Amino acid sequence: MHIIDLDARAVRASAELVATATAADLSKPTPCLGWTLYGLLAHMTTQHYGFAAASRGDADPATWKLLSLGDDPVRAYLESADHVIAAFAADGVPERAFPLPEFRPEPFPAEQAVSFHLVDYVVHAWDVAKTLGAEVTFDDDVLDAAHAVAAVVPAGPVRVVPGAAFGPVVPWEGGSRLDQLVAYLGRSPVWPA
Repeated sequence: MHIIDLDARAVRASAELVATATAADLSKPTPCLGWTLYGLLAHMTTQHYGFAAASRGDADPATWKLLSLGDDPVRAYLESADHVIAAFAADGVPERAFPLPEFRPEPFPAEQAVSFHLVDYVVHAWDVAKTLGAEVTFDDDVLDAAHAVAAVVPAGPVRVVPGAAFGPVVPWEGGSRLDQLVAYLGRSPVWPA
């Protein structure tokens, strides 16, 4: 399943960025409203383990409880990235249903579930890059897949309810395809301005 390869590339891009973070960086604000880099990494780590569990059919909501990153948050994140890449690459994953209790009670087909993870990690890699003052780029096929997923994310009032996965659309024209993607999903491409 091609989406698994695309997702792994997005996760690896996030890991390469996170690997450069210092202890001082962990308290920096991120484009994710209210989250420091530590908070973002805790969310990302938890999501990796949650999606990996879902790939094995685990529907336990406790799997999605926010994790502590321990004494070495960067290492904790890198381990979670390796874990989800390996979980998605396991035999039989493309044929499995993924229970994602955060989204709905019924499981999702593997391709759709992995596509959710993909768009998240393209955007979260961008979040980490912005936080660190770095750049991140993706090949066109990764961006094509992320844009296809984003295109079906509802806009409007659903984006302002508590716990919404994405903020309201930020009006944006021009710029890169990554800028267009993050703007559609509620981030300002010129963050922190």
